[in-house]
Amino acid sequence: MKKLNGIKLKHRKNTENSATVEFPVPAKVRIPMSMHMGAPCDPIVKVGDEVRVGQKIGESGAAFSVPVHSSVSGVVKAITDYRNAMGAVCKAVEIETDGKQELSGDIKPPPCATKEDFIKAVRESGAVGLGGAGFPTHIKMNPKAEIDTLIINGAECEPYITADYREMIEHPQDVIGGIDLVKKKLGIKQAKLAIEANKPEAIKNFTEMAANDDTIDIVTLPSSYPQGAEKVIIYNSTGRIVNEGTLPADAGVIVMNVSTAAFLYRYCNSGIPLVSRRMTVDGNAVGEPKNVSVPIGTSFHDVLDFCKTDIDALKKVIAGGPMMGMSVPDIDMPVVKTSNALLAFKSYDERKTSSCIRCGRCVDVCPLGLMPAEIDKAYRIKDIDDLKKLKVMLCMNCGSCTYVCPANRKLAETNQLAKSLIPRK
Repeated sequence: MKKLNGIKLKHRKNTENSATVEFPVPAKVRIPMSMHMGAPCDPIVKVGDEVRVGQKIGESGAAFSVPVHSSVSGVVKAITDYRNAMGAVCKAVEIETDGKQELSGDIKPPPCATKEDFIKAVRESGAVGLGGAGFPTHIKMNPKAEIDTLIINGAECEPYITADYREMIEHPQDVIGGIDLVKKKLGIKQAKLAIEANKPEAIKNFTEMAANDDTIDIVTLPSSYPQGAEKVIIYNSTGRIVNEGTLPADAGVIVMNVSTAAFLYRYCNSGIPLVSRRMTVDGNAVGEPKNVSVPIGTSFHDVLDFCKTDIDALKKVIAGGPMMGMSVPDIDMPVVKTSNALLAFKSYDERKTSSCIRCGRCVDVCPLGLMPAEIDKAYRIKDIDDLKKLKVMLCMNCGSCTYVCPANRKLAETNQLAKSLIPRK
């Protein structure tokens, strides 16, 4: 089967052999009430309250939302407004830690006897997609369509990031346990663990672990970007196409990040909700690149200091990978549920944009066969009908078009702006 188009990037997986280290308890944390797609939570604690690790501190009555839990034990010092990198504002709970990390008395393994019990438990865990999108996991676990295939995304195709790889190397039993758990509770017959070819040790380990289980296939994917994008990994693993305006579930598939699967297995056995994140910290300003397990709400500044970063030399900090990550406007921003990497650089190349030379490179590399240069043209004259014909809504903002453009045009950025012109149903 022919694989979808993509680009070859330098892997820069400098921390792939760096075992995860625990971040020391920070002096304080600031935990936003919105770290996922959907409705933000409201704080359910007040200033002066004592809290424990795993205690619920934010909740929403909306279906498309997940609760927020304390990552530390200590005292609530303030409830403030927090503005994220996208400009959205929500409340944040600031907690001064006591260093004890005492667990909440409410923590216990949840009942998971039925599918309904399991989906409720997934919501209560605070789980969201840990690959970066932050889609509430319990919503994904309860599709209207019939699902026959579970795809576990172990591609981790962006340069630098090795957080998911370390999950696969350090906790393979949790990954397999999570796959079996989801298959059993949702009645899914087949699972595919899809891993890029540049992770041979993980592929070897899981192939051996699944050798006697004909319900789990280990799929080796070419090392190209954006191999881990949802539509791409579905097609390259199964040959199925997710059509415009539809969901993976409409193609009979659920896609879950490998770290999410492992987390769900641990939660169902321990009852400890999502209160920490494994992050890759790297870049030429970082003195000690490493993978770190960090309490949610810890400031980026503290994480960078822990990795011996030259703070005074910083010119660019990216939350996430260099292709789809977000520039960090303030290193005092907190680690959130979707934080899988923090990249810090002493310099960056701000390239000058020039006119399109009609070379077609953007078309050649687009995994979905879009025409970014034509979309750019239609956007500039605000031709909504043409944007629809050009299928701009299929763009997943992988940035491949921008990366290869010899004129340094910000095509992926324009695609996102173009989407905003099209009325949503």
